[in-house]
Amino acid sequence: MILPIMVFFKSTMAWLELLRWGGVPGIFLLAILMKQSSRKQCSLVADAPVSTGLASLGYTYVNIDDCWSRLTRDLKGQMIPDLKTFPSGIKALADYVHSKGLKLGVYSDAGAFTCQVRPGSLFHEKNDAELWASWGVDYLKYDNCFNLGLPPQKRHPPMRDALNTTGRTIFYALCEWGVDDPAKWAGKIGNSWRTTDDINDTWASMTTIADINDKWASYAGPGGWNDPDMFEVGNGGMNYHEYKGHFSIWALMKASLIIGCDVRNITAETLEILSNKEVIAVDQDPLGVQGRRVYASGSDGCEQIWAGPLSGNRLAVVLWNRCSKAATITAKWGAIGLESSIGVSVRDLWKHEVVLENTVGSFSARVDAHGCEMYILTPKRATLASI
Repeated sequence: MILPIMVFFKSTMAWLELLRWGGVPGIFLLAILMKQSSRKQCSLVADAPVSTGLASLGYTYVNIDDCWSRLTRDLKGQMIPDLKTFPSGIKALADYVHSKGLKLGVYSDAGAFTCQVRPGSLFHEKNDAELWASWGVDYLKYDNCFNLGLPPQKRHPPMRDALNTTGRTIFYALCEWGVDDPAKWAGKIGNSWRTTDDINDTWASMTTIADINDKWASYAGPGGWNDPDMFEVGNGGMNYHEYKGHFSIWALMKASLIIGCDVRNITAETLEILSNKEVIAVDQDPLGVQGRRVYASGSDGCEQIWAGPLSGNRLAVVLWNRCSKAATITAKWGAIGLESSIGVSVRDLWKHEVVLENTVGSFSARVDAHGCEMYILTPKRATLASI
């Protein structure tokens, strides 16, 4: 059986994480991991979610990226931490992270080698899983490099079985880059699966990945989640409006919320975006239905409406302006799955206030270029139609 998500977060929803800044592509969680990472660096990053208040919002995982191990296994076939960067080993780091009330993850690969040519775990699943469990590891990100041409449907189940056999709850995150449409089969294997190639800190990359992940919305739900990769929020390649849209759409899609900037030096603006409790609550809503794009208009469909149902008969709506100029976007009830005669209250999740009471038929907002506005609609009566 796969590991239940609820053991990692109080709800059964997609979980929140913190990820490394910089480093090699394709990492998960609050990780500081690249070739230069060290026990000292990881310890400092583990302190940051506590001191910034992010941990109290649910960002509770600290993951080590590629290059934590030596270049080769020992004579017994075991992985060995690189003692130049982790002189006390991974167990000591795990103990430190756990003392902060956080969880620790490691990285490996469903291939002969990792992407940075360290030992992979293909054909070593049992020994590696037992080793990680003995260290107190709580999460595994499992990459796709040097896979010997073997199909992922054959490479990933052995690690699932090995992790479950340890008796320790370890979140299993598959990362085969969406090559073989993992949404169709990974739900029986892992807790999350990457649907796309690695994100980069550009508007083009972020919007493309959102569109790809949207394709697989119907396959996600409690226990198994589509993973569109981490946030680039705070890394400097996009502006405030673009980052706000990035965060809002990822939350609507019930994605893992993975911080990808240096949390030790986080700016007030970045912290404001990443710590929006109302947006996080949409991501963590117990209904567990991934929101999706429901309507597009304007040039090349750049004026978009994304929506998804929430518990309590509510509806989350994002008005996303992907045009190069500001635009007024109107959400009509038929497009977002509401009965035409129903009245709703409209709460703005970025202004943190109710902006409309008992409105019927539609509502509109002026949205900045490359910006978004996010709302929760609470019906006064009746039910949501199928979106």
